[in-house]
Amino acid sequence: MQINAALLLIIEILYLLTVVSIVVVVISENRNPIKTVAWILAVLFLPFIGIIWYAIFGQDTTRKHIISKRMYSKLKRRPLDEMGTPVEIKVPDEHENLVELLRNIDYNPLLGGNDVKIFTNAKDKFEHLFADIENAKEHIHIEYYVLQCDEIGEKFKNVLIRKAKEGIEIRIIYDSFGSRKLKKQFIEDFRMAGIEIEPFLKLSWNSFTSRLNYRNHRKIIVIDGQVGYVGGMNIADRYIKGFDWGEWRDTHARIEGKGVQGLQSVFLIDWYFVSQTLITSRKYFPLLENFGDVPMQIVNSGPLIDDKNISHGIIQAIYDSKKSIFIQTPYFFPPEAMIDALHAAAIRGVDVRVMISKRSDVALVQKASRSYIKSILESGVKVYFYKKGFLHSKMMVFDDSLTLIGSANFDTRSFEQNFEVEAFIYSEEVAIEANEIFVEDQSHSEQVVLKEWLKRPLLQRFFESVLRLFAPLL
Repeated sequence: MQINAALLLIIEILYLLTVVSIVVVVISENRNPIKTVAWILAVLFLPFIGIIWYAIFGQDTTRKHIISKRMYSKLKRRPLDEMGTPVEIKVPDEHENLVELLRNIDYNPLLGGNDVKIFTNAKDKFEHLFADIENAKEHIHIEYYVLQCDEIGEKFKNVLIRKAKEGIEIRIIYDSFGSRKLKKQFIEDFRMAGIEIEPFLKLSWNSFTSRLNYRNHRKIIVIDGQVGYVGGMNIADRYIKGFDWGEWRDTHARIEGKGVQGLQSVFLIDWYFVSQTLITSRKYFPLLENFGDVPMQIVNSGPLIDDKNISHGIIQAIYDSKKSIFIQTPYFFPPEAMIDALHAAAIRGVDVRVMISKRSDVALVQKASRSYIKSILESGVKVYFYKKGFLHSKMMVFDDSLTLIGSANFDTRSFEQNFEVEAFIYSEEVAIEANEIFVEDQSHSEQVVLKEWLKRPLLQRFFESVLRLFAPLL
């Protein structure tokens, strides 16, 4: 009994020393104060679980030891420099500040001559994608967060293997965490066909805790440097078949034109990280005719960049807005600066609408999202719960002239920790179509009324508020 008591005392002392050490480290790292408090609360009030959580998600070793800022800067500029000096496009007057911000913050040129097609139906997206793959003449570059070996995954694999046998260069990047269910044989089938395929930040036991927290959430396809796809749809059956309780509602865009070369640049940067192979040949950035009159900026963000490019761009777009802001997102954990911007927009009379799912694929994340609703409703923001299924769409529309389509959710993880990509599309025609999509989805949604929202059980609201404390860590 005395031995057990002594052992228990030693364990308690070691545990307390571990907790104190983590708290000291977290404070000394000078992180965002909100995130610092969240980690301290986690290790203090979630015995053992908080320590394990911090060990897996809290350490910043990947950024320090894997990603070189200097190399990133070199890779960011060099591929686009292969295009020569981009033809200057007239900047939309109402978005001049935004265009300049994105251009200066991380070398994101305004690329014109594009045609844009928006997909809200995965079946349509895949039909167009497979047709474009069949028409590929030189190369296909693919980057997905989720790549699954299900029915659509097998079809995707087979069409790529067929193109590889025709001599087409094919490179694939998949996220090691998001595609963790991918079978080894599925990957080997690609390699046996001569297709280069690499995981992004491959998970292994000796690097598990340093890499799991950094996810490549991008969805990019580039075909011959001319046709590109970007948005929220991965390669998985659920995007077509949905759930037993509803559809999977998502948004994706097909781009044809110079904007694709922005996607190409992002892919080749990531390819360097996964393969240590520098690719900057001019053949991947061909001279292109105009396929339309839509200008855009392709903006990427991730933990290797000090400036939160996509987040800064969204905040600037919110402050520039004069008439309307429509936001669709599966997860709503906005940073405080973004909440303040939405508040200010609503107060000055802008029609601000936020649409999220009534039911989510992750219950805890959904409940934490609910804690933000009361404050934005009080400032005049309209909130809608999509009821037809799970709304995974990441689309924003500003003033009938700017549309954002990409991989970033409206949450802290997307803005600060994930590797994301977003198309900032400056076009009234595209914005009008995006607004119509939003309004159609609104017809399948219920508006949240503040008076009714405040009547929810006190215990439910308290639980959501507790989860909000950990929102930066979810």
